[in-house]
Amino acid sequence: MVAPWVVSGELWERVEPLLPVCPAGKTGPKPLDDRRVLQGILFVLYTGIGWEDLPQELGFGSGMTCWRRLRDWQAAGVFDRLHEVLLAQLHAAGPIDWSRACADASHIRTKKKGARPRGRALLDRGTTGAKHHLICDGGGIPLAVILTGGNRHDSTQLLPLVEAIPPVRGRRGRPRRKPDMLVAHRGYDDEPYREQLRQRGITPLISRKRTRDTNQPVRCCGTHPGTAAPVPTSGDPVGTPHRHPPRLPRPGHQPHLLAPTTQPNTLGT
Repeated sequence: MVAPWVVSGELWERVEPLLPVCPAGKTGPKPLDDRRVLQGILFVLYTGIGWEDLPQELGFGSGMTCWRRLRDWQAAGVFDRLHEVLLAQLHAAGPIDWSRACADASHIRTKKKGARPRGRALLDRGTTGAKHHLICDGGGIPLAVILTGGNRHDSTQLLPLVEAIPPVRGRRGRPRRKPDMLVAHRGYDDEPYREQLRQRGITPLISRKRTRDTNQPVRCCGTHPGTAAPVPTSGDPVGTPHRHPPRLPRPGHQPHLLAPTTQPNTLGT
């Protein structure tokens, strides 16, 4: 099995034309091959080790060399262009599902002794961490990602995520940039955002607050006929659930044979 950080020849054919050309100096050692450095970057990101802990025997260069090359490539927009190239090839092959898209976010906490950003921090009240906001197609292919501070609410990045989707080429006609429908949980519930999605030609399918993610109202007071299961009633506000309703015997349930009875014991009388 090939290691995840090994760059295949097929992938390298797509990456190499996007890399900036660094002229070699007249003095000093020759710069390390970009393909090896890319494998070193992927090794660090996959294993989670520190840059300075990259083993030299792997032949990927030093950790700081990989870090500096990653910084330069990111500033040059290499990975953004690579993402567009891969999306175009997927769009040409047909696996991108534009019928719907899904948006969500994940919070990543910073280690206690991790380095803090200089100047004004992205987070309030000394909170550490960051958030990755992601939008993907119906099959899970990432379309855009945004990194923010951990204190940013999910709903504030819904429209920026939609705007961050690059123009996806690969087929005849105009590039595609928006899905037909956007699915999100109730953390994105905000009517102005729904209206702006409709103005962009996107149907919002966002769960509303005080409902489950299937847009079914949370159960409230009341019972189904013949059972003890609580259901919503017209006089009870939706969203005041009984999370632990009392356990009542099911209709027609017979007690266990070994259960104590309330009949008086007549033996020996």
